[in-house]
Amino acid sequence: MNAVDKSLVILVLDSDPSVAQATCTRLQAEGYPAIPGDSIDPINEIRSLRSKGQNPGVILLGGIAEYGQQVLDISQRCSGVVPIVLASFGTVEDAVGVMRRGASDYLVRPVTTARLCEAVDRALTRSQLLVRPEAEGDGDYGAMVGSDPRMHHVFEVARSVAAAPTTVLMNGESGTGKSMIARAIHEQSPRSDAPFVEISCGSIPETLLESELFGHVKGAFTGAHADKQGKFQAACGGTIFLDEINSAPPSMQLKLLRVLQERVVEPVGSNTPIEVDARVILATNQPLEQLVAEGTFRQDLYYRIKVIDISLPSLRDRVEDVIPLAEHFLAQKAESLGRRLIGIDEVAASRLRDHDWPGNVRELENVMERAVVLAKGVVIGEADLPSDLGRSRAATTIGSIETDSSVDPGLTLREALEVPERRIILGALDANNWNRQETATSLDINRTTLYKKMKRYGLDRRVA
Repeated sequence: MNAVDKSLVILVLDSDPSVAQATCTRLQAEGYPAIPGDSIDPINEIRSLRSKGQNPGVILLGGIAEYGQQVLDISQRCSGVVPIVLASFGTVEDAVGVMRRGASDYLVRPVTTARLCEAVDRALTRSQLLVRPEAEGDGDYGAMVGSDPRMHHVFEVARSVAAAPTTVLMNGESGTGKSMIARAIHEQSPRSDAPFVEISCGSIPETLLESELFGHVKGAFTGAHADKQGKFQAACGGTIFLDEINSAPPSMQLKLLRVLQERVVEPVGSNTPIEVDARVILATNQPLEQLVAEGTFRQDLYYRIKVIDISLPSLRDRVEDVIPLAEHFLAQKAESLGRRLIGIDEVAASRLRDHDWPGNVRELENVMERAVVLAKGVVIGEADLPSDLGRSRAATTIGSIETDSSVDPGLTLREALEVPERRIILGALDANNWNRQETATSLDINRTTLYKKMKRYGLDRRVA
């Protein structure tokens, strides 16, 4: 069971009370707080539990004739409650329809315990995002939503260094969340009541960068009609975040080294040093060690700023986190824009997973904001996404199910989508002589994701 809000409970409803109890018993054996309902009226059951101080975050619906209407009623009338449908039989069309109405999953019995738990974990996570889009007490760590162990490591390091005045260097592609992590470190530090000052070294002309950072005195250059305070002075007592430090010219690098070593600045046009007390966090979107080797970045400055080194992975290398992040931003944007939206359908989710995300987390956030603004229903669909987003494997698979006799029409949507994925992975493994690293590289996924999928599809041992 994933770490979730312990106040949440799982409500299980079925027209056959013995089936509901059996499902609860399976979930309870796995550590889930599952309780059976006394009827098949979901809205009344939810209200009854809430009146008793219990919070149903997930509801499993089984043996109910009108799944679609029940799911829609729950999604529209019960904030924070995520439905899962347990059908005795079904088709891909049924699955798409129910999920468009707000269901997190559409499962066809018999369902393995592993698959049931996976669906419940997903629904619990969505429930928490709908109720509480921001993590409490940890600053805004939205870039670390998900399960990628590298991002959890980033979170732990950021939280550990927050209390110290140590210089931090972050590296990663543009849009991976470096600015947000820097601000979160500041907000969790003893300096949180003082200013957080951010400046992008790559967006300011070289001739103005020194004045922006260190200030200038009246008459220092043409147009300097009055004294100006620099960013380091403005950040005194707080934190200064220097983004794209790789863009700083050599002359600026030398002056920055002096600031870090002596904690003083000299405004342009002045020979009088001014003491500054600002915690320094820096970020680069290029490997500084390579720039040092090329002679474009000072080696002494590099070793001076690389005290705590944090690397942020690109979003395309953490594909399993795309949907949790998308749901995080969906809840966040829907709340800020006053929209009632409860999820992402499977076709849209496949489009999101298939995209390369060159703009990383920032691009995903913008895509979800656009989707929230344009959405016509309560669930984000393919039509709400940009037309140039990655092509959907899900749409291709659904279209081929009607003509591919090898796919069982009784499969759930998720099961149907797994059929071609298993074939693709098996083909890539064969092509790479079952070398997992080379296979992961050829599929453009990280090795951890490949291992998980191989285990899920029974490919953890070589197929003869």
